[in-house]
Amino acid sequence: MPRAKFQTLTEQMFYVLLCLREECYGIDIFDKVSAMTQGRVTVGSGTMYNLLEQFLEAEMIREVNVDGRRRSYLLTDKGRERLEQEYQRLCAQVADYERAFGKEAPR
Repeated sequence: MPRAKFQTLTEQMFYVLLCLREECYGIDIFDKVSAMTQGRVTVGSGTMYNLLEQFLEAEMIREVNVDGRRRSYLLTDKGRERLEQEYQRLCAQVADYERAFGKEAPR
């Protein structure tokens, strides 16, 4: 049985949505994701623009401004809910880890 779309978010999906809590042009997302993750997560241009299109179709983001080819986006309530669900899922994983290993990381 195939997994429902956006049931879980990839790191790239998570950070793109997180960036869009404030209005942002697509090109600016690259820098924001890199800064937010201290370079740990990168998003390729093909991936990013594909994600933006999918998020638009799913009504998780909306287009706010169009200036020629430049478009800015903003998280919708639906997108914010999905981001919150993913955050809660990740917190549950961390709690499971801490129960298994305690608060100290294994050596």
